[in-house]
Amino acid sequence: MAETAMPGAADTARPRCPVQARRTDGVAGVTELSAEARRFLLDDETPVDGDREQRLAAALAEIRATGGYRQTTAELAHGCRVAWRNHARCVGRLHWKALRVVDRRDAASAEEVFAACVDHLRLATNGGRLQPVVTVFGQRSPDGSGPRIWNPQLVRYAGYARPGGGVVGDPLHVELTAVAGSLGWRGTGGPFDVLPLIVQMPGEEPRWFPLPGDAVLEVELVHPDLPWFAELGLRWHAVPAISDMLLEIGGVEYPACPFNGWYVGYEIGARNLADTDRYDMLPRVAAGMGLDTGRDDTLWKDVALIEINRAVLHSFHRAGVHIVDHHTVTRQFVTHEEREKRRGRATPTDRDWIVPPLSASTTPVFHRTYTNAAVRPNYHRQPPAWR
Repeated sequence: MAETAMPGAADTARPRCPVQARRTDGVAGVTELSAEARRFLLDDETPVDGDREQRLAAALAEIRATGGYRQTTAELAHGCRVAWRNHARCVGRLHWKALRVVDRRDAASAEEVFAACVDHLRLATNGGRLQPVVTVFGQRSPDGSGPRIWNPQLVRYAGYARPGGGVVGDPLHVELTAVAGSLGWRGTGGPFDVLPLIVQMPGEEPRWFPLPGDAVLEVELVHPDLPWFAELGLRWHAVPAISDMLLEIGGVEYPACPFNGWYVGYEIGARNLADTDRYDMLPRVAAGMGLDTGRDDTLWKDVALIEINRAVLHSFHRAGVHIVDHHTVTRQFVTHEEREKRRGRATPTDRDWIVPPLSASTTPVFHRTYTNAAVRPNYHRQPPAWR
C-alpha cells in the first residue's frame, strides 16, 4: 500500500487524495456514522459476539449518546485486514489475512504512543523475516481530534537543504526535517540520518522522540558484480511502516495507525534512490560503470537503473532481510485477483500504482485491465499534521 507500505507499497512522492476530518457532532455526521456502522456490523464477514442485531442496536445507542462507538478487538482486527484487502494502491494484498493487528487504543500519552511504535518496529522486523503489522491508536473524537504521528513512515531519512542549493539526504523530507529542527531536534547533516518520531496527542503540542538504534534495521547496499558500488555508501531501512494514514472502519476513523509489509525492490531501487527529486543516483552509477551519458539513446539510464535494483535485491537477500522483486509480487497480485473473483469479490485497483515502474511490460499486470472503486473499510491519506 506504500507510499503505501504494505507489500508492494510504492515508496514514492506521488500525489494522493487527502482525507479531511469528519465531525460527528452534528446530525449529518451522526447519520453517516450510523449508516456505516450498520453496513459494517450487519456484514456477515464481520465477527460479532452474540446476536448481530443486538450488537448493532448497542452501537447505534452509543452513537446517539456520545457521537461515536467503540469497536471490539475482533471487529477492529477484521476491519484492519479488510481495509488492506480493499486498498487499491497495494500490489501485495495476497497476504491480507496474515496482517497482525496490535490494539493500542489504550495509549494515552505521547510517550506511550512512541513506545508502541518502537515495539511495532521490533515486531515487524522479526530478525529480518519481516511480518505485516498494524498498530492502532485511539479513534478520532466527534470534534475531529485524535492522536497523530507526523512522520509519513516510522523510519525516514532527513533532508538538509543547502544554503547554495541542493539537498543532503532525502529531498522528500526537507520540510519534515525543518519541522523537526523547529521542535529542537538536531541531526548530523548526513545523507542517511534517521528522523525522530514526532507524536501529537489531542490538545497538546507535538513532541519528538529519537528512535533507538536497535529498532531500526538498515541494509548497506552492495552490488554482486561491481565492487566499487559499496563506496557509494548507500543504505536503506528494512521496514516500510506507513504512519500518517487514516484507517476507517465502519464509520470510525483512526488517524494514527502505523502499518507495514515489506519492500518491493523497485520502491527503493527505481524510486527512492533513482528519482531525480530523491537521491538521484543514476548519474553516479552510470559514471562508475563508464557508460556514455551524453545521449539518451545509449539507454544509460536504463542500464544504471537495472544495476541499482540488482544491488538492492542482492543486498537485502545477503543481509537476510525479506524483500520481493516486481515479477514475483505482480504474479502474486494476479493470484490474489483470481482468489477474490472465486469468492465473488471485486479487486479495486489503481493501475498506476500496481504496474511497476521497472520493466512494466514484462509483468502480468501490465496486460490486464482494472477498475478502481472507493470501498470501505480502507486506509486514506491525511494532510500533513504540521500544515
